[in-house]
Amino acid sequence: MAAQKGKDLLLKMHDGTAYVTVAGLRSRQIAFNTEPVDITHAESAGRWRELLAGSGVKRASVSGSGVFKDAASDALLRQSFFDGVIRNCQVVIPDFGTVTGPLQITALEIAAEHDREVTFDIALESAGELSFAAL
Repeated sequence: MAAQKGKDLLLKMHDGTAYVTVAGLRSRQIAFNTEPVDITHAESAGRWRELLAGSGVKRASVSGSGVFKDAASDALLRQSFFDGVIRNCQVVIPDFGTVTGPLQITALEIAAEHDREVTFDIALESAGELSFAAL
């Protein structure tokens, strides 16, 4: 497999009609985590920790930063944050697959220096079951 272009990793939010690519992102990241359930007991072999397979809470975190472009997706991000809504989103991972499901914006930061562009940072957390479709 050849190296992939970072610009091809996309964050998309559903606006009620279609998925809209979040404009202006320069960097983005997705992380998957699970909280293990420790079932270690006095007779655990060699006193090694034992975990319960298939249990625990799963979650995904998505973050990104970029340049504020005053695009339709910026308005969608802003309104979603201030309304506290959970939106269906897609994260397209090139030559890997697409992760789809409900995400909530948990942080939206806007910054600027007097001689630079306006930038933003965004963080989203999974708010329900996510699905994965391989490409």
